[in-house]
Amino acid sequence: MKLTRVGVDLAKQVFQVHGVDRAERPVWCKRLKRSRWIAELERDVEPGAEIRMEACGSAHHWARVLQGKGYRVKLIAPQFVKPYVKTNKTDANDAETICEAMSRPSMRFVAVKTVEQQDLQAVHRVRSSLIWERTAKANQLRGLVYEYGLVAPREISSLRRAVPQWLEDAENGLTVRFRSLLAGLYRDLKQLDERVRELDQEVAAITREHEPVRRLMQINGVGPLIASALYALVGDARQYRNGRDLAVAPGLTRQRSSGGKEKLLSISKARRRVRAHAADPRRTLGVAHGARQDGSDQSLGLGARGALTSERRCDGARQQDRPGRLGDAEAWSEL
Repeated sequence: MKLTRVGVDLAKQVFQVHGVDRAERPVWCKRLKRSRWIAELERDVEPGAEIRMEACGSAHHWARVLQGKGYRVKLIAPQFVKPYVKTNKTDANDAETICEAMSRPSMRFVAVKTVEQQDLQAVHRVRSSLIWERTAKANQLRGLVYEYGLVAPREISSLRRAVPQWLEDAENGLTVRFRSLLAGLYRDLKQLDERVRELDQEVAAITREHEPVRRLMQINGVGPLIASALYALVGDARQYRNGRDLAVAPGLTRQRSSGGKEKLLSISKARRRVRAHAADPRRTLGVAHGARQDGSDQSLGLGARGALTSERRCDGARQQDRPGRLGDAEAWSEL
C-alpha cells in the first residue's frame, strides 16, 4: 500500500495512526503501543511520506525522531485542528481529523524545535515559576507581619532588608513563635533568590554559547533574557516570511477588517507571550517583567516597570539592556 499522508494522535502509551492513499481512502488505521509504533511505521510507511501531528506534549521529540528516519514531518497547532472534528472525541477520530487538517493547502504549521531550543524554554519556564513562587512568598510574608502591626515595604529588595531588622527588634511585639516562623519564611525567600540567580547565570552561559542569541542582543533594547527567550520561541525564523509574521507569533499584532476598512487594534490580551518572565508581547517585547525591582537583573534583561522606571533604577545599564522597542523586521533579519 502506498500512503501519501499519515496523521498521528500522540499520547503517553498508545498512539493512533490514520493513513490515506493517493485516492484519499483510509488504508492504514491502527492503534499502536509506544514501544512498537516507530518500528511499525517504518515497516508500513515509506520514507519521504508526510506525517503530521498536533503540536502537543512530546510532539517535537517525535518529530525529530521521524525526521531522522527520512520522513517529512510537520506539526499543526491544536486550534487549527479542532474545526475539522466531525463527531465525538476518540483517538481514532483525532487521528483522522489531523490527517484531514493537514491536507488543507492554506494550513499553517509549527516549526519543529531543536533540542537547544527546548533546553532554553525549560530554563525560562523554571525561572518563571521560581519568580512566581518568590512573589507569593513575599506577599505571604507581608500579609503575616501586617497582622502584627508591621507594614512591609513595597519593593522586594526593601523587604529583604526589613525582615532582619524585625527579627532583631525586641520591642516590636512579635512573639518567639512567630519570630521562628518569620525566620523560616526569610530563609525560603533567600533560597528562591539564590535559585533565580543560578538560572540567570545559566542564561548568561547560554548567551555565550549560541551565536543567534548574540546577534539578537545587537538590537537596541534586547538583553540576554529577551534574546534567548525569543530564539527559543521562533528558532531561526525561517518559517516566517517577514518581520510582520514574526510579530504575530508571540501575540504582538491584532487587526480587524470589515467593509474595506482596516483597523490595527491594541496588543491582544490573549496570554500568548514569550513565557520566560523576560519578554512580554503586550509591551512589544521591549520590557522584561521578570527582573527584580532592585535592578540586579538588569544585566540580563529589562526592567519590570517600563522604560522610565528601568532607566531610573539602573542608569549604568548597557545600551542593549535598556528597554526599547524590538523591531520585528530587525529581529527577523538577525535570526
